[in-house]
Amino acid sequence: MGLIVALGFLTALPAPRRGALSPRALGRAVGWFPLVGALVGGLLAALDLALARAFPPGVRAALLVAATIGLTRGLHLDGLMDSCDGLFGGGTPERRLAIMRDSAVGAFGVLGAAAVLLVRYAGLAAVGGRWRTAALLLAPVCGRWALAYAIVAFPYARPAGLGRAFKDAAGWRELALASGAAAAIGAVVWWPWGAATLLPAWGVAGLGARFILRRLPGLTGDSYGALNELVEVAILLLLVAGQTLARG
Repeated sequence: MGLIVALGFLTALPAPRRGALSPRALGRAVGWFPLVGALVGGLLAALDLALARAFPPGVRAALLVAATIGLTRGLHLDGLMDSCDGLFGGGTPERRLAIMRDSAVGAFGVLGAAAVLLVRYAGLAAVGGRWRTAALLLAPVCGRWALAYAIVAFPYARPAGLGRAFKDAAGWRELALASGAAAAIGAVVWWPWGAATLLPAWGVAGLGARFILRRLPGLTGDSYGALNELVEVAILLLLVAGQTLARG
């Protein structure tokens, strides 16, 4: 049940959505987030393999970025844009939260999304071989683990909302499950280094969350999406750098 709920919230794949889900069901779903990331990564890796027969790396990279947005309904990217608008466009915590709630996208949101999409495209165009497969699989896993970490480890800014429901229902048990799942998936993808990618993911998510807490009284659902995007990009860049250094 937890995996099905997580699929419904984090992807566009057919699964029950928010309807009549209890807080307990929402909390349990948090522990399954990395497995959803593995499914997203597996679909992207399969698509990349199919596209490799007809398209060069640059075109494949663009199509994979588009597929990522489609598979996730742009959920995390939308959170990044709202976070950029609020964090950089408001003068007080109250004003920042109000901007983040506004569905309109401002200049900071557009610039933030453009930067992340550009880095994603460039990274995927540059990485190849086993490094490419690892990037496609590990980045979504680490990004969804970062969601679980942020939900459990940091305060929430608003008294109500969907993010609040996840925050109130999830605890350290769910984070332990998410961490174990992410480490196991990482080890299977690339033994033994895949499991170690949780360390940079933890560092990026922690730094990002603390930056947000300097400007807001807590995190929001948009903050969770932004942290997912930042961690995914960081893992992609880490693997691009690893490939470059390995080649000498």
